[in-house]
Amino acid sequence: MNTNTIDASLCAKMFLAGAKNLESKKEWINELNVFPVPDGDTGTNMTMTIMSAAREVAALSDVNMETLSKAISSGSLRGARGNSGVILSQLFRGFCKVIRSEKEITSPVLAASLQKAVETAYKAVMKPKEGTILTVAKGAAEEAVAILEENPDAELDFMLSRIIEKAEAVLARTPEMLPVLKEAGVVDSGGQGLVQVLKGAYDGFLGKEIDYSLEETGASAKTEAKDREAAPAEIRFGYCTEFIILLEKRFLGEDEQEFKTYLESLGDSIVVVSDEELVKVHVHTNDPGLAIQKALTYGSLTKIKIDNMREEHQEKVIREAEKKQAEEKKAQEPPKETGFIAVTIGTGIGEVFRDLGVDYLIEGGQTMNPSTEDMLKAIDAVTAKNIFIFPNNKNIILAANQARSMTEDKNIIVIPTKTVPQGITAIVNYVADKSPEENAAVMEEEINRVKTGQLTYAVRDTHIDDKVIHAGDIMGVGDHEILAVGKELDPVAEETVRLMVDEDSELISIYYGEDMREEEAQQLRDRIEELYPDCDVELNYGGQPIYYYIISVE
Repeated sequence: MNTNTIDASLCAKMFLAGAKNLESKKEWINELNVFPVPDGDTGTNMTMTIMSAAREVAALSDVNMETLSKAISSGSLRGARGNSGVILSQLFRGFCKVIRSEKEITSPVLAASLQKAVETAYKAVMKPKEGTILTVAKGAAEEAVAILEENPDAELDFMLSRIIEKAEAVLARTPEMLPVLKEAGVVDSGGQGLVQVLKGAYDGFLGKEIDYSLEETGASAKTEAKDREAAPAEIRFGYCTEFIILLEKRFLGEDEQEFKTYLESLGDSIVVVSDEELVKVHVHTNDPGLAIQKALTYGSLTKIKIDNMREEHQEKVIREAEKKQAEEKKAQEPPKETGFIAVTIGTGIGEVFRDLGVDYLIEGGQTMNPSTEDMLKAIDAVTAKNIFIFPNNKNIILAANQARSMTEDKNIIVIPTKTVPQGITAIVNYVADKSPEENAAVMEEEINRVKTGQLTYAVRDTHIDDKVIHAGDIMGVGDHEILAVGKELDPVAEETVRLMVDEDSELISIYYGEDMREEEAQQLRDRIEELYPDCDVELNYGGQPIYYYIISVE
């Protein structure tokens, strides 16, 4: 092939091909996440980001470099989710800054646009870390420049193939740059996502046959959320059924497959995670009893939880109607001085934030990172001159900052809260008589005093933070590392707390999730109170999914 230019039409096809290739690999990329938690979603976040732009590109009737650049830049910026998605959107933004004024892309334009992409993305991250998607992007850009220095007349075909080779080589070295990747035995998931975008774009350049039709991209494996949001008539299987089998006999590969096949005959959204001692089961079905009866043939059951999703849908519709009515009423009021937006992950935690005066709750958090567009909608809904945003997740801070940079008529203050307890502490320390700047300074100081541990289960075998972890193990995930691992929830929770408490600790707060019963949580609270008599121990219903407990120590 001897094509030395890329016009707008071909560029659009290349972008859509890159988006489709990323979308097809998103689950594989999700599995590269270092922590083996059940919400690893780098691939999903990147896919939803690029698909937001792809939809705008596919809808263009007049394709030229200016309209194409606007569609890619605007679509990805607003649709950006998670740190990897925001960085990807910034790479596209920088790339489009160069190509928008060109009639076609040549080798020098490609090199310049890749350089601008890297420059823009690095500026968007407060503390860029090497061994990530940024490093892979930088390697690709440097290769483009080096090729042109060797041969100013280099053909695009040769240049693109070399750029991808260099990106893959840099990606392969990411474990050497980030020890946590090496310990877990994976390459950087965001970098892998970028490589798949580049590979797909190159396939589009070569004219390979690609299905450019787009489908709505949701949370992929997170089908439960999708089913719960469907109208009752659309919910085929009405009961979300979860339980743990305490194995009384061997549960081999053929047993697991037989059990999965049986569950498939009863419903959908099936998840079966097993180890030598227990099996965690999740299924949507119209007859939970049959699933339970079959499970009893393998052992005894615990943590049984059955939710009527049709009933939950009706309750959600009522809540959303009440929320919309309240928001419309607020929108008619004159702007107040200060407003608050918080990202929440459960009904109980949402109520805590509302009781503390938060004006707008964005549902999502750890299990589904909200987009920049979600942030902008929240900002638009809060009628206040100054608005504090509490992301409550380290993977959402960049999206909040991006929304802040896109808002001109309000003063947006993003408090970099990385956990829900940090968000609660931040708003508790707000003082109406102080300026936004003074409040922000106090909040940021206070959230650094909060330690958080989150209890969940492992979805795969791995080795991280000097701990051997097996699928189904209970983990206590701290602010910077996995603190504790074991087979039983309460001992792991106690060990997690032990590693967070020191002589200065005064308050321990426990938020129990939707999978826990209040009496179980109360027993843990009593035990923690007994172990740490000098600390106040609070118990609250959080209602968060996936995480059995969120525990903070201050």
